[in-house]
Amino acid sequence: MTESAQRPLLFLDVDGPLIPFGGASQRYPNGQALSSPQAEANPLLARIDPEHGSRLMRLPCELVWATSWMDEANECIAPRIGLPQLPLVTWPDAPETEQQDERDGLHWKTRTLVVWAAGRPFVWLDDEITNKDRAWVSAHHPGLALLHRVNPIHGITEADYRTLDEWLRTVVVTR
Repeated sequence: MTESAQRPLLFLDVDGPLIPFGGASQRYPNGQALSSPQAEANPLLARIDPEHGSRLMRLPCELVWATSWMDEANECIAPRIGLPQLPLVTWPDAPETEQQDERDGLHWKTRTLVVWAAGRPFVWLDDEITNKDRAWVSAHHPGLALLHRVNPIHGITEADYRTLDEWLRTVVVTR
């Protein structure tokens, strides 16, 4: 597939967007997944709406895990919500750069996601995105990018899905 024919990327975080941290969250028992060792070890997994998988798969993009869950995102989260194994951003061990970014107010994921995107349009779905991240991406990424902050109290909502779908469809049409 040529670069111009590639779909935009969607970098997906887990904690906050998929696992909301709100007070009285809806719990979504998911049959077999609840009996897994991961679910027993992490009761927060019951907060994940199993409909997220099909909703995310309908978006016109390539899904990529961008989470500190690393391989566990494919092992625990993907089967729970019906996603296939997804590519995974691996985070470099760069303490000096991370410390400088922290001093500058930049999220520790920002640089790596821009490198990973390699000029492709992307959406970054996370609960910790700031205007500093948006400004840095705007200055350092040659492609289109939407840095969409999800409210961690609620996780991904219908309004978030509408925003993502509209932006992605605009990017796909204009390419």
